[in-house]
Amino acid sequence: MLFTDCIGQETIKTKLVESARLGRIPHAQLFSGPEGSGTLPLAIAYAQYLACVGSKTNDACGTCSSCQKFNKLAHPDLHFSFPVNTSKKISKDPISDDYLSEWREFVLDNPYFRANSWYQYIGLENKQGLISKKEGDAIMRKLSLKSFESDYKFMIIWLPEKMHNTAANHLLKLVEEPPEKTIFLMVAEEPNQVMLTISSRTQPVQLKRIEKEAMVEVLINRHGLPPAEANSIERLSKGSYITAQELIQTTEETAFNHTMFTQVMRLCWQRKYVELDVWTNEMADIGRERLKSFFEYALRFSRENFISNLHRPELVYMNAEESSFSEKFHPFINGRNIVALYKEFGEAAADIERNGYAKLVLFTMCLKIVKLIRK
Repeated sequence: MLFTDCIGQETIKTKLVESARLGRIPHAQLFSGPEGSGTLPLAIAYAQYLACVGSKTNDACGTCSSCQKFNKLAHPDLHFSFPVNTSKKISKDPISDDYLSEWREFVLDNPYFRANSWYQYIGLENKQGLISKKEGDAIMRKLSLKSFESDYKFMIIWLPEKMHNTAANHLLKLVEEPPEKTIFLMVAEEPNQVMLTISSRTQPVQLKRIEKEAMVEVLINRHGLPPAEANSIERLSKGSYITAQELIQTTEETAFNHTMFTQVMRLCWQRKYVELDVWTNEMADIGRERLKSFFEYALRFSRENFISNLHRPELVYMNAEESSFSEKFHPFINGRNIVALYKEFGEAAADIERNGYAKLVLFTMCLKIVKLIRK
């Protein structure tokens, strides 16, 4: 993966290249940024640049033997660690290597993705991914070996915030004083949740939202969109390439979330408690990760409807279907209830995250929305 494959982030790319050329390469770095900003592809591109034997001024060559192996994510000195869990394939004590072939296929197909997309891809169903103590042992074993081809060994840890405390404590010494020519590249979605003892031993690499010009360019060149449509999607994506792709594809998940949100709002307004019970039972069966996605959508869509009351269309980010529904709906999301609605959606999401009983959590939320929606 080349720097040119990473969308935008030119300032960060320049700093990474410059540090490499000066030989000032931190042994542990923590890549983080808004969702869809490209933290993982940038970390991989950085490792490829450092390993390349024919690197150009600002990028890897893409053709040398090292780059060819990186292009398949199969370089012998490139190691990955990422959250996994038991599935139909692995029923006990899984580690990243058990899913390595799936990981390569998934990342090569599209390195801009959400965590729940990865979990669904490997069949975790309602389980969350975890980096276990056994995974920590595997990392130590890999890095104890000498590099095979490159001057460096690379350990890319995706979502270190999912690392179990025992695994993190196990790796402290290794991260602080790794073997010679070993580079840790950690990629976090929520850096504040990474154990302080780990994050304090890394140098931060903070990405920003993808710049407008870079996003529009990739939407036109990679996706063949007309300039007007590319600009519209860029505005709705708010600098996230993940969101931009979803807007292009009109994903099933987004469509489902919108349908279920409009249903529950209408039922709450009409006080149809029997139908709300049916809605609750249906939603309770979709699984924790999809419920979390629904609550994220509910928070975003509520915000857009509240902003619509300000009569500032340049601040509202909705697609055509959402805009159509919001024409009549937005007056019901106002200053008298927006804070309370945000609280209800947020608390429900937190309860689901803590394995709360979904039917009870959802129906309780609906009863409260019934009161709030008429304010």
